[in-house]
Amino acid sequence: MKKYIVQKSPFVISTTDGKQIEEHFGRSNNSPISIAYMVAPPNWIEPFQTPEFEEYTYIIKGKKQFNINGELVVLKAGESIQIKKGVRVQYSNPFEQECEYLAVCLPAFSIDLVHRE
Repeated sequence: MKKYIVQKSPFVISTTDGKQIEEHFGRSNNSPISIAYMVAPPNWIEPFQTPEFEEYTYIIKGKKQFNINGELVVLKAGESIQIKKGVRVQYSNPFEQECEYLAVCLPAFSIDLVHRE
C-alpha cells in the first residue's frame, strides 16, 4: 500500500463564469477532503449557497468578498476564513484585480452538497 500521493495533474473543472478551478484532491480522486487552487476574475460573483460542508479559504493574491448571512467580510492576501456547514454564503470578487486562493472543503466539495440558489 502506497504511503503518499503526489498530485502533479490536478483535475481542471470547466466553468462558465471565468473562474479557474484546479482540484488537487477531492471527489475526482476519491479523497474525503477537497483542496483546490482557484482564480476568481475581477467582478466575479457566485449565487448564494448553503453547503453541507465546512469550507476554509486562504487568499494568496488579491481580495475576495464573502457575504455571510448578510454580513460582508473582505479578505486580502495572507488571510483566511472558515465558513461552517449550513451557513448561507455568497462568494465574490467585486474588485479590479483577480483573486488567487486555496479552498479546502470537508467533506469534499460536491455539487449535490452545495445547495446553490
